[in-house]
Amino acid sequence: MKYALLALILCAYSAPGFAQAVFNTVKTTNARSAKDYERAMTMIELGQLEEANNLLSRAIKVDSLFIDAIIQLAGVRHDQGQLADAEQQFEKVLQIAPGYRKTVWLQLGLTEWRLDKFDEAEDHFKGFLALDPSNEQDIALAKGYLAKCAFSASAMRNPVPFQPRKLGPEVNTDNDEYLPSLTADAKTLIFTRVIGNDENFYLSQQTPEGNWTSASPIDRVNTPENEGAQTVSPDGRRLIFTACNRPGGVGKCDLYVTEYQNGQWTPVRNMGEPVNSGAWESQPSLSGDGNALFFAANRSGGKGGKDLWVSNRLADGSWAVPQNLGDSLNTGRDEQGPFIHPDGQTLYFMSDGHPGMGGADIFFSRKGVDGAWGKPVNMGYPINSKSDEGLLVVSLDGKTAYFASNRSDLNPTLAYGKPTYDIFAFDLHDAARPLPVTYVKAIVRDARTKAPLQATAEIIDLGSGLSTFSATTGKDGEFLVVLPAGKNYSLNVSRPKYLFYSDHFELHEPSSADKPYLLEIELFPVPENGAPATENAIVLKNVFFEFGSAALLPASLSNWKNSASCCWTIRVSGFRSTGIPTTSAPMLLTNCFPSKGRKQFIPGCWTRESKRPASGLKDSEKPAPSIRMIQTPAGRKTGERSLKRFKVTYSFWGNFPRFVFAPVGCAIPPASAP
Repeated sequence: MKYALLALILCAYSAPGFAQAVFNTVKTTNARSAKDYERAMTMIELGQLEEANNLLSRAIKVDSLFIDAIIQLAGVRHDQGQLADAEQQFEKVLQIAPGYRKTVWLQLGLTEWRLDKFDEAEDHFKGFLALDPSNEQDIALAKGYLAKCAFSASAMRNPVPFQPRKLGPEVNTDNDEYLPSLTADAKTLIFTRVIGNDENFYLSQQTPEGNWTSASPIDRVNTPENEGAQTVSPDGRRLIFTACNRPGGVGKCDLYVTEYQNGQWTPVRNMGEPVNSGAWESQPSLSGDGNALFFAANRSGGKGGKDLWVSNRLADGSWAVPQNLGDSLNTGRDEQGPFIHPDGQTLYFMSDGHPGMGGADIFFSRKGVDGAWGKPVNMGYPINSKSDEGLLVVSLDGKTAYFASNRSDLNPTLAYGKPTYDIFAFDLHDAARPLPVTYVKAIVRDARTKAPLQATAEIIDLGSGLSTFSATTGKDGEFLVVLPAGKNYSLNVSRPKYLFYSDHFELHEPSSADKPYLLEIELFPVPENGAPATENAIVLKNVFFEFGSAALLPASLSNWKNSASCCWTIRVSGFRSTGIPTTSAPMLLTNCFPSKGRKQFIPGCWTRESKRPASGLKDSEKPAPSIRMIQTPAGRKTGERSLKRFKVTYSFWGNFPRFVFAPVGCAIPPASAP
């Protein structure tokens, strides 16, 4: 239950002049009423509220000033859901003896808050605090509900759009279904289903028509013990979840991980320390790039209750000591159910410590440019209600939210006398949406046989020059990576004994979030034994200059690292703003790359220079780079020339000239070659 009345049997409060008040207590009432009162207290302890209601009503009928019986009757009717009657009884107590028990003011305020009588509730919470109570827990409760009154009144006057739709019978059953998680392409839904007392994972796929397939259990992960509170990586290949009381566990409840490899889930393993501790760790959420793991825990070093924590992945693949997310998010009460959106900047979570509609409301916070989390924002009414709200996940495009609820206003279906938890979806209002994000989904194949290849894929942020994603595909050759819009990225794919692949993605426009990249990448085998190559040219799309300068940006260096083990004929050409090559071959060069590890732009020797293209081209058709060849002292002996400088005289398509590498005969590089 979201609300609970405080214990009604408290010490009597005496005040000056109180002896003149006209009322009776359990010690001064008549014997019959006292006997009914005592029996009623026993019925309350046994949970037999209807019988207690009858006994207390009879006692009050005999003695209408029996103040203890009136207080207990108010509490019983509150717990029976008869809030209007409870309010009436509490008000009667204050009329007869306003200072008899201070907590009656608090109890009346809680009852009126549940009745949405926020102004009246606020008056009674303030009245309670004005009596200078000594119980710190009661004081904190009154102050918290004062804030809830102010928020609730405003939220209900300004509701947000909310039209939840229950997922179909393929997902929801007469059992409890909750804690949904979603892959980046929104095609796979994983959730927890409870059958009997056993929590297990189920998986459903979305069809092209937008329907969900009948959910099936994840057999290699599920056990006779409980599994729950999971997060799935954007590509659906990593599942991190919570399990409790397992042999070899670090604490009572720990985080575990399994990966989907070659068509099956790997054996589950405990994530170990420092992620897990001797405390309770649960409800994980993995960031879109897989490098940050958010979760809830009551471990030492927190702010009180359950807090939100994050552990970052280190360069060696291990996880760092978790860090508390701080005072801006965590309070002295409970924060749970974190969900970090793949944008990496928007965090959704549950809290009963920030002002809201009830016990556990859903909030979101955005990370600032300084890396600090901003003030939490309540998702608003009626997304939040007086019921406990559950964990919320948001689709990659930020438009659809998924959650589970047993709210009677959403789910009237009853099982065993109470509403069951079902999974719902709704369109998220604009103010609560995350930043634009898209994804790259690709399959790597052999260019000749079309068979899938295991290969290494790397994504580089062109702004920082840092790698944001690196992974080796499975035997199916597939990988998926989430990319926040507003940046530009380069992609390199490599495999030993194959020519490398390069591409880049310009996501500086938010609209690019609606255009995921779906790629089929074909890798060509390296020519063997000096044989001339007859395959198509390799296009290097990741050669980037400083604007108006010969200097290369750091992100270009990965191309030279990947290409430094073979011989090439190089064609340099510019682009129009439309991305169409301006000329077929303004310059042809052959490079042998005899030296490794040198940091020049293109290390090595140059053996041939072509003629410049004919003059008279329109400005939009002129080649972007202008290349000047000089002869080095060493080259004078051999007649070879080397590249001295690049000068960008025209800027087309984001100032990115195009390099086309066509392999000539050379030996296959060893697998360890850079």
